[in-house]
Amino acid sequence: MVQAVINIDENTNRVLNIVKAKFGLKDKSHAINIVVNEYEENFLEPQLRPEYISKLKRIKKQKGIHFKNLGELKKHIENI
Repeated sequence: MVQAVINIDENTNRVLNIVKAKFGLKDKSHAINIVVNEYEENFLEPQLRPEYISKLKRIKKQKGIHFKNLGELKKHIENI
């Protein structure tokens, strides 16, 4: 675990106190972790997330279905 001394403004302090109270956390470091995790899930570009890379690797391993013509593709889609 990394320790850091940070300077935050009053509004940020209030928000952290609200998050801390809402989730019943012991200290503000846990509140910061929750806020950062939420930011990561909602705002970071997907290619920066490790889950995205593992998903891409799974997709690359999948085998495609080959069709001789559009009729076979259409028949396959209608049966799904």
